[in-house]
Amino acid sequence: MQIQLPIRDFSPEQSQLWKKVQSLWEMSRGRDKDQVRATLHPEYVGWDISTQLPHDREAAVGSVTDDSPILQDYILQPLSVRIYDGRVGVVHYSYAATVLPKDGEAMRVTGKWSEVYLKDRNEWMMISVSGKPDELK
Repeated sequence: MQIQLPIRDFSPEQSQLWKKVQSLWEMSRGRDKDQVRATLHPEYVGWDISTQLPHDREAAVGSVTDDSPILQDYILQPLSVRIYDGRVGVVHYSYAATVLPKDGEAMRVTGKWSEVYLKDRNEWMMISVSGKPDELK
């Protein structure tokens, strides 16, 4: 399979899933714990592979709220958006973001991310993520 960038021809279902990814980044920027939590499956597990172990739903919520760096802006580049049997979605993308650490200066971070979703009652719920930031220079 050859990936063609930029992706131009999303199906309606792929477009709906990609919009979900974008909305999660906006929720992260807004730092609303309840809103972020509602988008994650109760049995969610993910892994920022720069850490030793995977994390659960509450750790994921805390990673974009609490004392985490504030997300100021971002750019997302979809690399692959796949739907399986209308119920499972897998998205791979790269990102560039400006974050403001507590008591620090704004910095630009880039990385690659994969997300897995389960469609429940016509709504995509995140069940897993994996990825990491690129090395800071």
